[in-house]
Amino acid sequence: MNKRALVESALFVSDKPIGLVKLSETTGLSQDEVKSVIEKIQQEHTKEEKGMELVETPEGYEFRIKPEYRDKIVKLAPMSDLTEGQLRTLALTVALKPPVKQSAIVRYQGNKAYGYIGQLENKGLIKTEKFSRTKIIKLTPEFEKYFGKSLEDLKKLLEKPSEPKS
Repeated sequence: MNKRALVESALFVSDKPIGLVKLSETTGLSQDEVKSVIEKIQQEHTKEEKGMELVETPEGYEFRIKPEYRDKIVKLAPMSDLTEGQLRTLALTVALKPPVKQSAIVRYQGNKAYGYIGQLENKGLIKTEKFSRTKIIKLTPEFEKYFGKSLEDLKKLLEKPSEPKS
């Protein structure tokens, strides 16, 4: 059995990032074997003709579209790995002009926001810092990479009045 094909298949079929331990359990390969295969896949995907890259996030490994191609294909599956609640949390974080108090997000979304915030932090899109009796939420550079736009670009989009559609 082809080890590389096995690891690639597991990464492709997963709807969320997979850690080294889970990949090892799933494929039956040792963690060292999985790590070696991942490094080879990552090296191959740095080539210009590849449209995807294999990245390591705090949650594990996942394939992502390279930033230079995201704008072209985003209409096919925009933010497909983020839940509606996570997207709302991010939208509130941007709209309320970060840094934002966690308590403000919870006030808008209810107690489920705590889970969304934790999940977004695990994905590396936000970071939280203790602030008095709440936390402060800040966007990370990974947020900009993921969405292909800087926070400044998003703020400009929010401030620009939309034109009426005919």
